[in-house]
Amino acid sequence: MKFITAERIYTGNTSYLQDKALVLDNGAIHDIVDLDTLDQSIVQRIDGIIVPGFINAHCHLELSHMLGKLETGTGLLSFIGNVVKQRGATEEEIQDAIYNADKEMYENGIDAVGDISNVADTAKYKSESPIRYYTFVEIFDFMQAHMTQASIEQYGAPIKQFSLSNKNKSNFVPHAPYSVSQELLDYIAKNTDQNDTISIHNQETPPENELFLSGTGPFHDFYKSFDLSLDHFEAPHKSAIHYILDNFAAGRKMLFVHNTLSTKEDILDAINITKECYWASCPNANLYIENRLPDYRSFMETNAKVCIGTDSLTSNWQLDILEEMKTIQKYNSYVSFETLITWACKNGAEALGFEDLGKIKPGSKAGLVKISDYKIKSDGDVDIQSSSSTRINI
Repeated sequence: MKFITAERIYTGNTSYLQDKALVLDNGAIHDIVDLDTLDQSIVQRIDGIIVPGFINAHCHLELSHMLGKLETGTGLLSFIGNVVKQRGATEEEIQDAIYNADKEMYENGIDAVGDISNVADTAKYKSESPIRYYTFVEIFDFMQAHMTQASIEQYGAPIKQFSLSNKNKSNFVPHAPYSVSQELLDYIAKNTDQNDTISIHNQETPPENELFLSGTGPFHDFYKSFDLSLDHFEAPHKSAIHYILDNFAAGRKMLFVHNTLSTKEDILDAINITKECYWASCPNANLYIENRLPDYRSFMETNAKVCIGTDSLTSNWQLDILEEMKTIQKYNSYVSFETLITWACKNGAEALGFEDLGKIKPGSKAGLVKISDYKIKSDGDVDIQSSSSTRINI
């Protein structure tokens, strides 16, 4: 057995522990004991704060080869169009980038990832990686019912490859409210299990809500650029999130991603429909694409279950949950470090159904991460603006 301690140990489930030691056995947390009950010579003292391994609730690993290719601040519609135009690369470039991105995430202390996939490029590395993956095989038909069956057939092949690994999970999910028809939503609802997590990009840009509230806005021209029409679309006169909520049975586990424009009313409506409701925030990607952040107060005031993602290297500079936490803290100092750890660890693990991760407690298989170069503020909170994270070998 191995015994380690630190100035503070954040469990992800309670306030931090002091004067405690973690008892480790075979890569798992066996127990938490009082430090003064141990022979101090056998205790390893970590120079930093110990937290559970991070959960990256939202990523697009298959787009890792696009690092630095797209300009910042273009807005979502231009960003999507540029991804489509510039996504191509050689197989070697794609595979090398996936390998390096997976390695980067593990070294940065990430234990599990909720990963969006449109193709099977990442299947090999996910099956071999020490990281656990929940692969969301994303389907979209651009709200064109005549394209629904072709989309189902196109994405049926990748999901078979992602289902081969025992440690990982996968299921179909819709891309975003503005890109899936009623027929496709019906198919996904019927062809996923009640216990599956349904991930969906949500309320990232003002034109998204405009489309559903009034039926107007830039999405019409966006679709015309692909020789598609939204003339048949009838606006429900509700914000975009309701289009999804109305199409999945109450009680389904939902993971809404980005939520940059979600209001307190939207959040409460979702929570009232399904208690298994999670909200993934990718702050650096939000700044990269739209140069705006969600209103985190609305999520905190409604006791919403927030988790943290990185999005892809197309819209980020790195795949590092600590960097996302820094961004939230920098612009929202009212969000405590303890809250950030709950978002970055416990809530993400619950959203993905990896219940043995995300918390430091007896029986947990969570990795351990050391956070260095922090400052304890006068109110006892932790300033992480200059911090770095390192995976602890257990």
